[in-house]
Amino acid sequence: MATTTIDLPAAQVELEKKARPAWLETWQRFARNKPALLGLLIIILLVLTALFAELLAPYDYRQTNLDAVEQPPSAAHWLGTDAIGRDMLSRLIFGARSVVFVMFVVATLTFTLGLLLGAIAGYFGGWSDTLISRLIDFLFAFPSLLFIFFIAATIKPGLVESLRSFALANNMPWLTDFVRSGYADYLVVMISLSILGWAGLARLVRGQILSLREKEFVLGAQAVGVPHWRIITRYLLPNSLAPIFVAISLGLGSIALSEGILAYLGVGLQPPNPSWGNIIAEHSVRYWRTWPEMIWMIFIPFAVIASVVFAFNFVGDGLNEALNPELHD
Repeated sequence: MATTTIDLPAAQVELEKKARPAWLETWQRFARNKPALLGLLIIILLVLTALFAELLAPYDYRQTNLDAVEQPPSAAHWLGTDAIGRDMLSRLIFGARSVVFVMFVVATLTFTLGLLLGAIAGYFGGWSDTLISRLIDFLFAFPSLLFIFFIAATIKPGLVESLRSFALANNMPWLTDFVRSGYADYLVVMISLSILGWAGLARLVRGQILSLREKEFVLGAQAVGVPHWRIITRYLLPNSLAPIFVAISLGLGSIALSEGILAYLGVGLQPPNPSWGNIIAEHSVRYWRTWPEMIWMIFIPFAVIASVVFAFNFVGDGLNEALNPELHD
């Protein structure tokens, strides 16, 4: 009579896998992706730099020193100085704060709008699906930069003037300083990026909801009278989070790149406030002519932007491998 042998070590490993928390297994799969770990480290450093910019920056980013103009990297100025003697390292550090602030606000607005409208379109269907889908198609029909410039040209003057008038009428000096500082321009950038960003996420959420709403657990919940919004928030969205997290991670890199491009083109944060894009813009025309002596003034902020964009892309790829069940062993 044939006997069945049991591979005890293999069975034990399988039991240990089932006993592990889901988040630990996800982290272990993510940690096997070395580029994703490197990207996560860069993102953590970016956030810490933004939070502790005052402590990390060796100088005030507005401080000028006409006796140390266009200095190469040295012990006093690790990344040199610009055309009016401002410390490049300090301006890059405070530029990280600008990028993180834009990414946080735009991602929050995009996530809220995309999740809400995508869930409504996918679950309820009918006229709501038609209306939201046509709005998404309308937004995708325009070139992104052209659409942002259109918004900046039409909304920005009225928005800034409205804020200024509101601040004067209500005796709010802090708001007046906010408008005068140029940070009101950031509102235009964030509004523009949010208007464009939610459409892609909403389409993704809609597709996920459409693929899940006919499942047995959803039909069972509907049969016992569970409210629609409870079905969406408790059953549908939690089962759609994996691709959503991947899309958000990849989208954050696009937001960082878009912020730099818009600042470079003059839409967004204006000098002397530091942004990686306007740092490149300040130096590009002047220092391309002195190649290769001063090209580091352009290369360093460009390399910083590129590293942040690649970091979010690496993390997105790592999340896709860790959360996608079809890629698991």
